[in-house]
Amino acid sequence: MALPAPFTDWFAARGWRLRRHQVDMLGAAERGEHALLVAATGAGKTLSGFLPTLVDLAGHPCDRLHTLYVSPLKALAADVERNLLGPIAEMELDISVESRSGDTSSDKKARQRSRPPNILLTTPESLSLLLSYPDSFTMFADLKTVVIDEIHAFAPGKRGDLLSLALARLQHIAPTMRRVGLSATIAEPAQYAAWLAPGAAGDSVTIVAGEAGADPDISILLPEGAVPWAGHSGRYAVHQVMAEVARNRTTIIFCNTRGLAELIFQELWKVNDLSLPIAIHHGSLDREARQRAEAAMAEGRLRALVATSSLDLGLDWGDVDCVIQMGAPKGSSRLLQRIGRANHRLDEPSKALIVPGNRFEYLEAQAALDAVQAGERDADRFRPGALDVLAQHVMALACAAPFREDALLAEIRSAAPYQWIDAALFARLLGFVRDGGYALKSYDRFRRLAPDGQGGWRIAHPRLAAQHRLNAGIIVDAPTLDVRFRNGRRLGKVEEYFASTLSPGDTFAFAGLSLEVEGIRDTDILVRATSKPARIPSYVGARMALTTRLADRVRGFLADPASWQRFPADVCFWLEMQALRSVLPQPGELLVETFPHEGNHYLVAYPFEGWNAHQSLGMLITKRMERAGLQPLGFVASDYALAIWSLRPVADPAALFDPAILEDEFAQWVEGSHLLKRAFREVAVIGGLIERQHPGKRKTGKQVTFSTDLIFDVLRKYEPDHLLLEAAWADARERLTDVARLGDLLDRAAGTMLHQRLERISPLAIPVLVLIGRESVAGADVDDALLGELADTLADQAMGSN
Repeated sequence: MALPAPFTDWFAARGWRLRRHQVDMLGAAERGEHALLVAATGAGKTLSGFLPTLVDLAGHPCDRLHTLYVSPLKALAADVERNLLGPIAEMELDISVESRSGDTSSDKKARQRSRPPNILLTTPESLSLLLSYPDSFTMFADLKTVVIDEIHAFAPGKRGDLLSLALARLQHIAPTMRRVGLSATIAEPAQYAAWLAPGAAGDSVTIVAGEAGADPDISILLPEGAVPWAGHSGRYAVHQVMAEVARNRTTIIFCNTRGLAELIFQELWKVNDLSLPIAIHHGSLDREARQRAEAAMAEGRLRALVATSSLDLGLDWGDVDCVIQMGAPKGSSRLLQRIGRANHRLDEPSKALIVPGNRFEYLEAQAALDAVQAGERDADRFRPGALDVLAQHVMALACAAPFREDALLAEIRSAAPYQWIDAALFARLLGFVRDGGYALKSYDRFRRLAPDGQGGWRIAHPRLAAQHRLNAGIIVDAPTLDVRFRNGRRLGKVEEYFASTLSPGDTFAFAGLSLEVEGIRDTDILVRATSKPARIPSYVGARMALTTRLADRVRGFLADPASWQRFPADVCFWLEMQALRSVLPQPGELLVETFPHEGNHYLVAYPFEGWNAHQSLGMLITKRMERAGLQPLGFVASDYALAIWSLRPVADPAALFDPAILEDEFAQWVEGSHLLKRAFREVAVIGGLIERQHPGKRKTGKQVTFSTDLIFDVLRKYEPDHLLLEAAWADARERLTDVARLGDLLDRAAGTMLHQRLERISPLAIPVLVLIGRESVAGADVDDALLGELADTLADQAMGSN
């Protein structure tokens, strides 16, 4: 496909050349092939996806929808819209571009269905809603291309399930439609090609590799003092971080959680002696506050922006000089994605600085840096499509038109995540969508489908379509309360369980401010600004898991003393003392140390499987220890280690790590904990069993929880094999406990456990034992000086000569 003159002139005016991967993407389009582009940030990836569309529309103008662009973020779609409209206007092309999201006005949404633009930019959830309308068949009839940006952010999860099902429906409506995927950080393109292709036929997708760009310039901060024993925020280095901000024009400071973003912003502001303009950006802030921060960055009015994963997927500002990662990045792909926010020019290196939170994190930071330099990315684990998402999709299609069971099953099985669905399971799922299932079918409120009189199914009442559209969606947030000033100005939202810990007069940090609670009214926390010290809000599910490949690299460091010279002197000495006092595990070995300490007996294991897996393992092992009469008193977990203390010593840790623990204690623990109920709440909302909203009214989190708990108890008693209980179990096992990593760990432990019986605490155990002090000393706002004293005391005991 040759570029028309307006395009060649436009490229020439900017001093740009057509990149090889852009030529390859044009060629794939000319041949009518699906395509997957894996190219570095700054390589013109998004333009590569759209270029065939622009060229085609320039030569063959039309008044129909030609290309659908699907983004993981509303803000990213809006950013792409701005970036597309500029070139289109400059080349004087007659091409219309619009965005569609939850923020789009209702009249514009209605007009887009009847008179769509040539290019529509949207999200998976908004696309699913479009497919729930009868006019979707005419709207998408002439669709030529779907471009999926940041495909790695979708495919392995539930939003990917929803999008894959939507693609199957679009292919049904427009059989010749091309699918195009874009990403900068895919480790195994063949996996994604199979997910992208109709019928999972990965060989039908042309995989295009982007031109290599300049290697990023990444460094690890050397602290002015010692590298801390514990903590994962990097707050000890705020003076050094602020100095880095002063040296650059614009800096993005990434934090791994919303709570840490608030903490780091507060700490930076305290040392901002030059009063440099800095702001904060995360998903719990009010939309207008986020947009103000984005606009200020785009206009060059900020020197620094403290952000979370809300900016991982890139609103691209070319003037960002440096990215600072506070705490370890937990994965090389995530680090690379964040580094790509700096510079955004392929031929010039992006500059990044990692601020490790503790000594283990220093090893992890070096592992991430090495992985990026080696071109190693983190592999994603694909799992079978979720049943609650499928139920929502079936209801959406029923809202659009009646369907026949066999035809719809064939369409669904063409989506890669749902090839495993057979006729018997689909019949069960239809039974749930139809009337709620055996235990609920006598209740009219659960009757959603009825026979259409021609061998198919239709929605039971027209009002159900409106109700579905009001409640559809895959993202189920934890129940929240709005944070407001008395004048009504909304700052954002905090989760309900954190709000339940607040009383009038309490203070907390939010939106970059210190706020004092004046009262809680309905779903609002009324606040006023204050200068009093404030604690940091905590959020459910905020912990990122350490990736397997980084964990393997850290294990490699421990087993290779020759590599220790790369680390600061105190980190190197720490590892040398561990080798002297105990042992360092070889790759593949599971080190377990047992020792007495302050009247109790300790077991410390070093699996390196991440906090989520270790937290679950701690719960399971303490249950097993109780049965064995070892009288466990508690446990703490980090990304690297697990420590359990008890009144009686553990003589044989191998028995505690028996893989049967996942069959026995795991099932009992999940059954008896809140875990399964929380998972059921989410699948019940996604599957449409429980409605979050009615016209003009939204249920509170407590109301939704009460409703789902009630139904959960009924189903457990009268229909224990209910489809949603099955879906909840799948969620509890896969997402909430990292059970797959637990299984791998326990299988490895059976043959590679290295048990060291010690007389005192080991150097390697210090970072995890400091966490015991962290939990007992304070909550969110920890007394660092006191914890430092605790770490020093433990270090004297572990590394001293006596």
